[in-house]
Amino acid sequence: MLVLGMMSGTSADGIDAVLVEFKGDPSKPKWRILNTVSYDYPSSTREKIIQVAQGLKINSKEWLELAEEITELNASAARTCDPDSVAEVVGCHGQTLFHRCVHKSKRGGSLQILLGPLLANILDQIVIYDFRSMDIASGGHGAPLVAIVDEALFGRVYGWRGILNLGGIANLTIIPPKTGIDKHSECLGWDCGPANSLIDLAIKESAHTSSNFDENGSLAAIGIPKLNVIEKWLREPFFHLEPPRSTGREQFGFQDLQKRKKELGALSKEDLLSTLTTFTASIISQDLDNLFKLKKIRLIEILVAGGGTKNLFLMRQLQKQCCGVHIHNINEIGIPSQFREALAFATLSWWNFLGKQVHPRYITGANKSILYGVRVDP
Repeated sequence: MLVLGMMSGTSADGIDAVLVEFKGDPSKPKWRILNTVSYDYPSSTREKIIQVAQGLKINSKEWLELAEEITELNASAARTCDPDSVAEVVGCHGQTLFHRCVHKSKRGGSLQILLGPLLANILDQIVIYDFRSMDIASGGHGAPLVAIVDEALFGRVYGWRGILNLGGIANLTIIPPKTGIDKHSECLGWDCGPANSLIDLAIKESAHTSSNFDENGSLAAIGIPKLNVIEKWLREPFFHLEPPRSTGREQFGFQDLQKRKKELGALSKEDLLSTLTTFTASIISQDLDNLFKLKKIRLIEILVAGGGTKNLFLMRQLQKQCCGVHIHNINEIGIPSQFREALAFATLSWWNFLGKQVHPRYITGANKSILYGVRVDP
């Protein structure tokens, strides 16, 4: 079956689309990527998305127009990736504008903006969208959903395996080994904390660059990280919550960056970026330490995906801090790093079409098996 998956993450830089062929057992499918496309948002759209996600108030007319624009951009991305409309199903995540994690007795929430029926009619194809609502209604965090499909897509090896995504937010999937006493264990997954969100915002605030990111981590590489401040940040309560755990720009966005900059005092741009980038790697390293303390799990490898793989300084910091774990780019096993999330939502859309439910108790914390996504026929 041919499925088109589309994803736009918290970095809000555009839409990643992937056309995939799936065959066989949905739990252990054979799959092949036929085409990929990165479709950039216009700069004005990206700016509006980030501002609204950071609390900018817009009126009802502007909300509708933004939803229509994002839907039409997804339609253009779909046509670019699948010009002959060969996909039997189009899975589209939409653009996250707000995420509220579960906290004690407070229900979680997550808002993805997309007009699913409009997209289905523009494309004249079946569309699966709204992937997070049922999970949240069932007591879950609604994230990180990519962790639900990782085992099916990438399989098990002879040891505990991690899949790390470095988008705006970092999330981690833990896959059990295929042999030994742990072979009956369940997959785990959670949001670690900020990956590129604070780094990108810090770049955007700089008066001396027109870039939206630290290309190759070159600025961070010539700075000096403030390790004593990072050590203090790592003690914040969020980083010690046991999974399930989720977060977003609401927690690690503009206001959080201002608070951290104030704590750091007068710093050069390079030192600031070096500190924020090292902080991202330190969060992940600490999560691995806590995983061992709580569950006696040690990983043998981490496959890294997402835009953060292009930040060479961040990748070096991960190698340095995650001792005893082989860190390598997911590209090395034939998965295009940038399209791993689009591939995940293509998989969830295929499962929806087949009626395959999954129980995400150890990933999102939802309390029942769920059919992810809402189907709309044109």
